[in-house]
Amino acid sequence: MGVYAIKDKFALHGITCDGRWGLLGGFGDIPTQMCHFHQIAIVRRYLTKSPKHKASQELLLLAKSLITSNQQCFGKALDEWHDKHKDYLDERTTNDEGKSWYTHKRLRSGYHSLKRNLPYLFVYLQNQTAHNLTPNTTNKLEGLFSHLKQSLRCHQGPTKQRKQKFIESFLQDYA
Repeated sequence: MGVYAIKDKFALHGITCDGRWGLLGGFGDIPTQMCHFHQIAIVRRYLTKSPKHKASQELLLLAKSLITSNQQCFGKALDEWHDKHKDYLDERTTNDEGKSWYTHKRLRSGYHSLKRNLPYLFVYLQNQTAHNLTPNTTNKLEGLFSHLKQSLRCHQGPTKQRKQKFIESFLQDYA
């Protein structure tokens, strides 16, 4: 069952996703929010939990500020961080054969992840109403799915059709 089949049964005001390839921006007119927790985790994977270099420490701190920021302030801070560390980011290492590569690849990847996902990081702040509260993380959804998975595990050997019926019923009860 795709998102448009779900859209026929439910009023979709927005989608919050973990940022896997193709998900962000792949739902047409449905606003798509990148999960803050997953974005911070992506940056942390590139930089480690305790980065040694000042630029990495600052970028990790900036990523963690997502939760309390807005798109304009965060985008400005990200641009300022980039301007401050541009020379460091552009450093290259050259081997004996003359082949070169960026010295700080992981730092560059962390920065580019934030820059690339910036349009999707603050969707939850747009068009907020009492009936349209797109969350900024997937925590609630993952909690729901963990309960669904646990319920499915209790029933050994159901057919694909029965599983689908169970899931539809589960979602109907939740809505």
